[in-house]
Amino acid sequence: MTERPFSVLVLCTGNSARSILGEAILARLGAGRIVARSAGSKPKGQPHPAALRLLARKGIDTAPFRSKSWTEFTGPGAAPIDLAITVCGNAAGEACPVFMGAPLKAHWGLPDPADVQGDDAEVDAAFEQTWNWLEMRALALLELPFETMDRTALALELARIGQMEGVA
Repeated sequence: MTERPFSVLVLCTGNSARSILGEAILARLGAGRIVARSAGSKPKGQPHPAALRLLARKGIDTAPFRSKSWTEFTGPGAAPIDLAITVCGNAAGEACPVFMGAPLKAHWGLPDPADVQGDDAEVDAAFEQTWNWLEMRALALLELPFETMDRTALALELARIGQMEGVA
């Protein structure tokens, strides 16, 4: 690969819950090896309040997180993307834009915690479960020597990781 950190874009339709959490987890756990970003095909405009509460509980500054379109990552001036991970069924089934450099694609579909109805404690519990499933996947990715793996081997490992507990 390259001398720069591996660049991962976590995608979901609204870019307000799962993809925001995925970005935060990969950025934290992969610091130095991974640059993580997130986006959505139809961004909600702001992160889900429960996602922000969870990030704050984890000691993560919520200020940098925003709901943004995946079009920010297309075109000649866009940041390079090595891997695009979809975390919801909708984004996986949509026609993805063309990212510069033809990144690998993986699907790590999980139930949407934003769909949970109830009080803050019930919603927060759903977001915590989603965090745990995403963290398990991120740790599995970080166990791999992805910087030196060939694309085919890495794609197989990414598919295996996508089938871990919690698959939607």
